[in-house]
Amino acid sequence: MQGLDLSFLHIRLLDVVDIILVAVIMYYVYNLIRGTIAVNILFGLVIIYLAYILVDQLSMRLLSRILGGFVQVGFLALIIVFQQEIRRFLLLIGKNANLKKNTWWTYFFGDKTLKKTNLAYIKATLDACKSMKASRTGALIIFAKYFDEQYYQNSGESMDAHISKRLLESIFQKYSPLHDGAVVITDGKLKCASCILPLTDNENLPLHFGLRHRAGIGISEVSDAVAVIVSEETGEIAYAKQGRVKMNVGYAELERLLNKDA
Repeated sequence: MQGLDLSFLHIRLLDVVDIILVAVIMYYVYNLIRGTIAVNILFGLVIIYLAYILVDQLSMRLLSRILGGFVQVGFLALIIVFQQEIRRFLLLIGKNANLKKNTWWTYFFGDKTLKKTNLAYIKATLDACKSMKASRTGALIIFAKYFDEQYYQNSGESMDAHISKRLLESIFQKYSPLHDGAVVITDGKLKCASCILPLTDNENLPLHFGLRHRAGIGISEVSDAVAVIVSEETGEIAYAKQGRVKMNVGYAELERLLNKDA
């Protein structure tokens, strides 16, 4: 009696590394699309592909040709449908690759000047949020690591100002011509105000979320930016990152999040 051939079970170290890398990529992709409409689109594409395999095995020629044509351009369709998610994935990979700002010296020892700047504008933001929460002044403040003109400057008023509590308050006060929209902060500077941002397509958000919340979540879906939202109705502070939102954020938690992400 011949022994069972188990040669196909031979696994190299590189095979293990390959599996781990694929698992990590799938994990990050899932995190990027979790809770968004892209999940439903992905399920629809999987169902179409499984249907194609089924009709092909059953020799249903007409359906096989129709679905086969769709599958053949599947890669191009994926790029078109998931362009925002692909953009976010590439930003996630390259967000720490800016050698101009992150040299090996600052990587290991830190940049004291940059840390002081961060502390200054984060404190100014916190103080402004406290004041706007008390007065129930609606606000949308975006912290972006990269200033992308596609989403920011082209839709708002260009600025290059030092951040202060009074400046933020004056922008978002009810009768300011710049209050309707978002301000964008990059590299410790207020780059532009009154920006119109892309709204999220997430259908699972609470019904009481207004345009500020949906815009803050939307920009965090398509970029590496984070958003601080002050509700005009309740004064509550929300924090949006990677398409997810934390509600009723306290000042201590907001400071911790901004120090980590901004």
